[in-house]
Amino acid sequence: MYEQLRHEVMSGYFAPWTRLAEERLARRLGVSRTPVREALARLEVEGLVERRDGSFTVTVPNLAELRDLYELRVVLELRGVARAIEDPSVQHDRAILDAELSRWYAFRENPPAPDPHFVVEDEKFHAALSAASGNPALTDALVSVNQKIRRVRMYDFLTEDRIHSTIEEHIQIMELVRDGELEEGHRALHAHVGESLEVVLQRAQEALTRMSLHVGR
Repeated sequence: MYEQLRHEVMSGYFAPWTRLAEERLARRLGVSRTPVREALARLEVEGLVERRDGSFTVTVPNLAELRDLYELRVVLELRGVARAIEDPSVQHDRAILDAELSRWYAFRENPPAPDPHFVVEDEKFHAALSAASGNPALTDALVSVNQKIRRVRMYDFLTEDRIHSTIEEHIQIMELVRDGELEEGHRALHAHVGESLEVVLQRAQEALTRMSLHVGR
């Protein structure tokens, strides 16, 4: 129960500020209200939901929190490539890079329609790129940060041009790293995830605006 509700909250199943009524959730999930209440209490501890006007609602990160998380994301993203630049003995795993590239070549051949849930595919790319650098702790930290900002980032994939640019940038970055052009790959990745805090904040603000306008389930 907890895992299912957590997944739904993290994946954007519920629109921002949606009231999570215990009785309605219990009926939909085919359980009593007790496990639903317990799951919501756990999600509250994690900061994913909050009590508002006597009921639980999905938490929406504020801009200050997003700034910190986005800044951390940029650091973690770049570190995977930077460590290979600094230490020639660090080699990216070619099998991981090739497998991920194959996925994005397929996306380029048949681009998906704009969809907030495309953010999950985006996260897989960044996790794979990080994993290929050979530091599992770094990848775990990146995955954790991306999960925390997913509910905002998902609204960055609502237009065809954003889908197409993401696909092309991912392919460019991965090919550069695969071919050992690490300095160029580092610069391309930096541009992709945000060259400055101002860019990061602008993207976060735009995403929050989209969230407020989005009509959820």
